Amino acid sequence: MDAPEPDSTPFDAVTAQTSKYMRIYQSYLDTSTPYVTYRWAGTATVLVCFFLRIIYAQGWYIIAYCLGIYLLNLFLAFLQPKFDPSLTQDEGLEDGDSLPTKQDEEFRPFIRRLPEFKFWHAATRMILISFVCSWFEIFNLPVFWPVLVVYWLILFALTMRRQIQHMIKYRYVPFSMGKTRYNRN
Repeated sequence: MDAPEPDSTPFDAVTAQTSKYMRIYQSYLDTSTPYVTYRWAGTATVLVCFFLRIIYAQGWYIIAYCLGIYLLNLFLAFLQPKFDPSLTQDEGLEDGDSLPTKQDEEFRPFIRRLPEFKFWHAATRMILISFVCSWFEIFNLPVFWPVLVVYWLILFALTMRRQIQHMIKYRYVPFSMGKTRYNRN
C-alpha cells in the first residue's frame, strides 16, 4: 500500500526548468555585453514601438509617465558617482574613496553608481514590461496627458539642473568625451 516516495517533487522539476532558462538568459546577456551600440539601438527600437503603441491607441498615458519617471531615475543613477563627494565632504569622511579635488591629488577613476550594462538591462526590461502592460485595459487609466507631459518636463529640468550643478561643484565629468587622453609610447 505504501508507495515509495519519489526522489523529485513537481517543485524540483519547476526549479530545474527555471534555473535552466535563467542560465540560457544569462548566457545571452553575457554574449551581448561587448555590443554596446547594438544593445542601445535595440532598446531605442523597442522604445519607439512603445511610443507608437501609445500614440496609436490614444491611451495608457500613465504607463508612459511611469516609464519616463523610471528612466529618469535610472539616468540620474548612471550620472552619479558611486562615492558621492558631497557626502564625503559634509560628513568629514576621508577614507580615500572620494574624487580628487586638487591638482596634486592622486587620480581616481570615475566609478558610476549604476554601470552602463545594468542601466541598459533595467531600461530595456522596464520598456518591455510597459509595452506588455499597454495591451491590458486595466492599466488604461483616464488622465489628462498634457499635464503629465508638462509635469515630467519640469521634473526633468529641475533634476538635471541640480545634477549639473553638483557635477560643476565637485568637478567630475561622467563621460569620457572631452577628457585628456595620454598615448602610450
